[in-house]
Amino acid sequence: MVSDRFTEPASKPMIVSHRHRFIFIKTRKTAGTSIEIALSAFCGPDDIISPISREDEVVRRELGYPGPQHHLKTAAEYSARDWWTRLRGERPRRFYNHAPASEVRALVGEEVWNSYFKFCFDRNPFDKAISKYYWSNKRKTQPPDMNQWLQECPTYKISNWGMYSLDGELAMDFVGRFEHLAEDLQKAFDRIGLDSPPELPRTKVGTRKDRSHYGEVLTDATRLRLERDCAREIELLGYNW
Repeated sequence: MVSDRFTEPASKPMIVSHRHRFIFIKTRKTAGTSIEIALSAFCGPDDIISPISREDEVVRRELGYPGPQHHLKTAAEYSARDWWTRLRGERPRRFYNHAPASEVRALVGEEVWNSYFKFCFDRNPFDKAISKYYWSNKRKTQPPDMNQWLQECPTYKISNWGMYSLDGELAMDFVGRFEHLAEDLQKAFDRIGLDSPPELPRTKVGTRKDRSHYGEVLTDATRLRLERDCAREIELLGYNW
């Protein structure tokens, strides 16, 4: 089984398009929200779209694309915890932001999972880790030391591997690279059988103030930690220091 170090606790978007037979797994700090909004433009009334932040939903709505749909549980699916959630005025979700492959497969079933085109994006883990640090500490007036934070945070916050793997093996048909976003998104669209994707909206920008190269700000200890915990995606996509 995949180590808990790589799996986010259940207390934490993705799209399942039955119209075009694809599943998009949204990973962290890889322009996933922008991609998901763009993919929404191609979704039909029966497709599953998980919700994103209130601000990003405004962007999606202004573009005229479909919003969240078919992501909520029915009353028959409620657990005791779900009923408590409902009493607080919230609707329990079946599909949610950053849902990992293991949960998506269980929800859509083996037939859909095995026959649909599954894809996601990932990013150079050294650069991605810095982006995650700034995003996680954006509201703090005195953020913690970057290298200390990166060495202490759980692996699932800095590695996307657990989101697009099953039992330690790659579960996607295609993993695009953040550094070649437009080119690799076009490759995914070609595999799906869609025309060129629309222009990606800009979301979650302006959080990272310092654009120094990661080699200038990460210590040797942080580098070793990232090389260890992100070894699978480094090997898969050919990243290096």
